[in-house]
Amino acid sequence: MEAKQEAERLVKARDIYENRDRRARELKAEGQKVIGYLCAYVPVEMITALDMVPYRVLGAPREPITEAAAHLQTVLCPFVRSCFDQSLKGKYDFLDGFVSVHSCDTVYSAVQFWTYYVKTPYDHFIDMPHTTHKASIEFFKNELDLFWKTLEEFAGKEISPQSLKDAIAAHNEQRALVRELYDLRKADPPLISGTETLQILIGLMSIPVTEGNALLRESIKEVKSRQDGPKKQPFRLLVWGSPLDDVTLIEMIEGCGANVVIDDICTGTRFYWPNVEVSSDLVGALAQRYLDEVRCPRTFRETGPNYWADLENRFAYVKDFAKDWNVNGVILQSMKYCDTHGYEVPGLKDYLRRIGLPAFYLEHEYTMVALAPLRTRVEAFLETMA
Repeated sequence: MEAKQEAERLVKARDIYENRDRRARELKAEGQKVIGYLCAYVPVEMITALDMVPYRVLGAPREPITEAAAHLQTVLCPFVRSCFDQSLKGKYDFLDGFVSVHSCDTVYSAVQFWTYYVKTPYDHFIDMPHTTHKASIEFFKNELDLFWKTLEEFAGKEISPQSLKDAIAAHNEQRALVRELYDLRKADPPLISGTETLQILIGLMSIPVTEGNALLRESIKEVKSRQDGPKKQPFRLLVWGSPLDDVTLIEMIEGCGANVVIDDICTGTRFYWPNVEVSSDLVGALAQRYLDEVRCPRTFRETGPNYWADLENRFAYVKDFAKDWNVNGVILQSMKYCDTHGYEVPGLKDYLRRIGLPAFYLEHEYTMVALAPLRTRVEAFLETMA
């Protein structure tokens, strides 16, 4: 009986992943407000502090983009176009609010159409700098102060310092639990697959943080005790790049005979990794964490005295991931027209070559309908590593 109950925990995580909007709609029906956010740079702690549910807006790689085609050019990021397309089709009709940031120019363009065509009782755009200078962090802090005030006005109550501190603690606990989940992939073979991990993480973005933390604790307990984990493979991969809001690509890579043991994507480590370092200035701590600690190519990092020092400053954390998870190959995946990631690839490939890690660039169309050509390319890369 205990074994059966244990087995049901990862099944529950998969069910949440496959029915992301169900819990949000239930909470909405119970009178709780649900606030959608489009990017990993939105400080979800502020939403939680007002007893509202932060809900990550994602696209639908298994569906064609139809409604958004009348508004956004086809040469723009297909992830953002798909998110907008889903909103036009009523996928997010339960949202009470929508929050976005200037993460990239495509997001900025899409948001102008979004707020005009998709009406929510509350919407807010956070202007976010692209550098991490002291003045940039101070500017971003002022933007978060404004975000705080508009949220309070919409909720009809104030965010007390204690409620924000409690929300930060809850989200920091979630980040610690996610890091513990990732640590289970350091084993050889890993105790949990990359596919299962991404299912859990995407599901977490659609439920209240306290429910997510309970799910993580249960999932970690199950993974540690189960006997039928992933098989040992000769290739331990790091997957870097554009947002992945569907497990199909990771599932395909693992199906080619590899263990995906770590990632650097905004629905994975980038979103969950760094804690908020609590101080007397809570908003300042949030500004520091989100602008400086989230390692997305959209943010410019200080250059070094030469090219290689510059790359070390930008990508040393990738080397640390590779070392800690015993990685022997890297897949740099980027969806077509994702300029921020595409421009980062040449430098990152040079860096990985210099530190002796085989790397392979996989550009894809975002849609997960036609995987056969991608599978062939991944298999060819793995053959070169054999």
